[in-house]
Amino acid sequence: MRTYLAAISILAFAACETQTPSETSLADSTPSSQASEAAAQDPYLWMEEVEGEEALAWVTQQNDRSLATLEADPAYAENEAAAIEALTSAERIPYGSIRDGMVYNFWQDDTNVRGLWRRTTLDSYASDAPDWETVLDFDKLAEEEDKNWVFKGADCFRPKGSDEGCKCMVSLSNGGKDAIIRREFDLTTKTFIEDGFVTPEAKQGGAWAGPDTLLIATDWGEGTLTDSGYPFIVKRWQRGTDLDTAEELIRGETDDVGVWPMTLELEDGRVLQGASQADTFFTTRYWWFPENESDPVQIPVPAKASLYGVYQGQLLVTLQEDWVPEGQEATFKSGDLVAFDLDTFLESRALPRVSLVFHPSETQALEGVSVAKGALLLGVSDTAVGKVMRAEAGADGWTLSAVELPGAGQASIAFASDEEETVFINYEDFLTPDSLLSYNATTGDVVTLKSLPPKFDASDLKVTQHFATSKDGTKVPYFLVSKKDMPLDGSTPTLLYAYGGFQVSMNPSYSPVAGRLWLEKGGAYVLANIRGGGEFGPAWHQAGLKQNRQRIYDDFISVGEDLVARGVTSPEHLGIMGGSNGGLLMGVMLNQRPDLWNAVVVQVPLLDMMRYHLLLAGASWVDEYGSPDIPEERAFLETISPYQNFDASKDYPVPFFVTSTKDDRVHPGHARKMAAKFEAAGLPFFYYENIDGGHSAAANQKARAKRSALEFTYLARQLFDSEESQ
Repeated sequence: MRTYLAAISILAFAACETQTPSETSLADSTPSSQASEAAAQDPYLWMEEVEGEEALAWVTQQNDRSLATLEADPAYAENEAAAIEALTSAERIPYGSIRDGMVYNFWQDDTNVRGLWRRTTLDSYASDAPDWETVLDFDKLAEEEDKNWVFKGADCFRPKGSDEGCKCMVSLSNGGKDAIIRREFDLTTKTFIEDGFVTPEAKQGGAWAGPDTLLIATDWGEGTLTDSGYPFIVKRWQRGTDLDTAEELIRGETDDVGVWPMTLELEDGRVLQGASQADTFFTTRYWWFPENESDPVQIPVPAKASLYGVYQGQLLVTLQEDWVPEGQEATFKSGDLVAFDLDTFLESRALPRVSLVFHPSETQALEGVSVAKGALLLGVSDTAVGKVMRAEAGADGWTLSAVELPGAGQASIAFASDEEETVFINYEDFLTPDSLLSYNATTGDVVTLKSLPPKFDASDLKVTQHFATSKDGTKVPYFLVSKKDMPLDGSTPTLLYAYGGFQVSMNPSYSPVAGRLWLEKGGAYVLANIRGGGEFGPAWHQAGLKQNRQRIYDDFISVGEDLVARGVTSPEHLGIMGGSNGGLLMGVMLNQRPDLWNAVVVQVPLLDMMRYHLLLAGASWVDEYGSPDIPEERAFLETISPYQNFDASKDYPVPFFVTSTKDDRVHPGHARKMAAKFEAAGLPFFYYENIDGGHSAAANQKARAKRSALEFTYLARQLFDSEESQ
């Protein structure tokens, strides 16, 4: 299935290929007056002007001040060099997608800073030194066009069974923003197509409906974007016509999150055209556009459900709520994978019999569904560790079997296509470098194609899993990576990381940067699987929505307290880090438990929860956080909003705020305004705002290395030498 869902987590396959973080209460005010009243109380509203002269002058001053200290630290140069080496090393697995025996890969290194889109044969790819052919050089393109291009992926198409060349819509971002332009590219000639499809810059979505037809949702002019800043009108655009003449197919509402094109390519080559209408961040209506009919037809699935494509004629649907299909007695549970015959629905327009494909246990969650040629594969998290399962349909229902892997580490599906029997599986854990496995969907054979040498010394490290008890008695799992002989005397510098939102799972992964810059130097690393994530399915996420969000924060605090109680570390040696939604978590922890940590890295955060819904994509997240325009939800947000709950009299640890000017998802004003409150109170803090980089706060590997070096230099200053950091 081709679909563009821009209601992406606040964190970013096609037939040919798709490449790829308290002030006075206003609760009694009317919603229409709340924004203006909040603005009147906010002395730093001017910092929300992203590229305003005064705001950027403040940013430059804070960058210069913080960099002067951190870059002068004796550890910084070593950290940056190690991070650059890890991130730009040739000893990285070139993950990619397969098409017609060719593997396509996007590659960045110290020479190709913006990156190369390249390809090689499958046989060559399996060798130690693949013979790569450049498809598109983004450094060269940026230089020729004098643009700060960042590659955001490519959506390619060729009709099944056709000898036509494959055409792609290449997405380019100026500086790493979510807003992109899309330009048609010929994969055979490796050139942009003269007079081909080209879209203007916008937060947009598109899908191929045929070799000469695109479905597109974009900014069509004034009044055509939702309150969240995404499109809500989908049109059909034919080759050789102007974009403004495209035929409108569906129109949503301004209070939707967005409406996105969706196409479904069937085994026989038919391409079903449709759209996904995200009424809220967690509810979607799916529409089909029948040929020669003016009205779209709604696909009869629950509002909290996701479509995952078609396997053997069965439309695959995952549930985020319980469902009793009309006309059936069976009740399917939230977290289940179900299926029904698509052609039966297309002919009758009624829901056929629904069957259960997979029901996760209490310790499991369905992480993803992939269709290969002749195989349906499931990515399953089991107690926060990923596994791969194969599902087969039979006369008595569906049966599942585990894909045999070389160990008990973290496995996830890196690539699968219904036109390819070769599946790529990524295999790793905290101490085991990535391996790329090739799984043959026909034979079931698993072969290790590539594996990386260790990037840090893990010989004296161990990984253990523990459970903390949250305030309401919930057991919260966390992973601890530490020295085998770590003394339980509270002396170990420890970094605790979590996300806790949008049903995003945090699973074990190998990080050369954290290994080199933290673990090798004697630090311990902790990954907490707090509620709000997806590690145990939809219920684990939904337990922390809106006014229940304090549960997420209690979970995180419980892990910190457990680390101290067990003697792993102590507050003076305990640091925390989180980005995006995790940046909000960090801001809350600054206010709620400043005594429990001595370092807080606040990355691309939400912090002003009274105005977040008015900034950039913020309105799309009200179903996660609650709305400041609803009195009872606003009342809760007032209790946790970091910006409003800042207290100059508190003994805060020294925080480090990290953001990006080009972040057009989470507004940099959040970090700017919170840091400004620290500045006005005379409290110490560090601040770094990358001028480019989008929501990742880094547009290329060198920028990522710099950001990481700054963060770990700060952490070492705070946690390894706590007396000096006070």
